[in-house]
This record gives sequence, structure tokens and C-alpha cells, in this order.
Amino acid sequence: MSDTFSSLGQPTPNISVQDLAQPLASGKGWIKFVGIMFIIQGALTALSIIGVVIAWLPIWIGVLVMQSASAIERAQQTGDAAALKEALARLRTYFVVQGVLFIVGIALAVLGGVFYGVLLAAMFQGGGSWH
Repeated sequence: MSDTFSSLGQPTPNISVQDLAQPLASGKGWIKFVGIMFIIQGALTALSIIGVVIAWLPIWIGVLVMQSASAIERAQQTGDAAALKEALARLRTYFVVQGVLFIVGIALAVLGGVFYGVLLAAMFQGGGSWH
């Protein structure tokens, strides 16, 4: 990191949009790769009957990430502050969606564990047979 970023909270003179966008712009290839992989995952998920219901989610995430990469590239090349703001807003949405999905996944795992725990307890209480 340069000396201009070392003092947090202090105004940093002469920082351009290109300078601010550069760290993300340097990883735009990976960002696009992740977006493409999400879109492919959504397309493969849509091939199953139940998957059709949830396939929109990874496709939407992939499109968000791809749009963010394009906006980052635009901000870095042209110095467009609105493009940088758009890119960061799309990345924010990506992280919010991923966070919600993690919370839902953890909740479902806990519910599944409780369900199978109750099922096992009932099985052992009944002598281990399913009559």
C-alpha cells in the first residue's frame, strides 16, 4: 500500500478514480470467471425438475458479478466515478445475497440435524425396528 492510504480518516489528496478502481480492475479476469461459473451453475441447476425453481439465483448472481466487472473496467479506464459506484453497489448486492444464502443454509442444516436426531431417538426408543 502506498503512503497515501496509511492514514485512515485523513483526507488523501490527488487520488483519482482510476487509482481507487485499480485493485479491483487488476482482478477483473477472476471476477468475470466467477460470474461465468455462477451462470453455468445456474444453467446446470435448471436441468433438474426442482432445480428450475432455484436456478434463477446463481444466474442472477453471475450476471451481477459480470456487470460489476464491466463497471470496474469502465471506471478504471475512463475515471468514471459513477461506474465505480455502480461496481461497488453490485458487489455489495452479491455479498448480501451470499450472506443470506449462508444463513439459510445453516438454518436448514440445523433443522435437518434436529429432524434426524428426533428420528433416531424415536427409532432407538422403539427398539430399533420400524414396525
